[in-house]
Amino acid sequence: MEIALYPIGIVRSERTSKEDADWGVGVSTIELDPALSEGLEGLEQFSHAVIVFFLHEGEVFTPPRIKRRPREREDMPLLGVFAQRGKVRPNPIGVTTAKIVSVEPGRLIVSGLDAIDGTPVLDIKPYFSAFDHADDAAAPEWVDRLMEGYF
Repeated sequence: MEIALYPIGIVRSERTSKEDADWGVGVSTIELDPALSEGLEGLEQFSHAVIVFFLHEGEVFTPPRIKRRPREREDMPLLGVFAQRGKVRPNPIGVTTAKIVSVEPGRLIVSGLDAIDGTPVLDIKPYFSAFDHADDAAAPEWVDRLMEGYF
């Protein structure tokens, strides 16, 4: 089966480094394909949006990378790729819930988007609490340590 995706927009940001820290600092602008700009209409009614993007500068996934330590940190457990949120994946797709700063014609300005300048955006969805949370969500203790300083 072949799957074809195309970017609906591009991230514009001062952030050009892929370092996993301080992603909550600053804002990003998603510049939409002009043919899709009307798709933003109504998004200003929401506080947050779920941004789906292609990790275009990520490391290439190879089968030996199916298990690794998150961020290669020795204090983290050895885990399968599907038990972590790292950028080295079989399909390098990122998903982040970002705060909407403003919606302008053809542009969405957000904060808290962990994507660098030039990142292709695949989709934008409004955050719906009915879909985007889990009442009984649980995670292992190492996740809190891993996320210190990320946002």
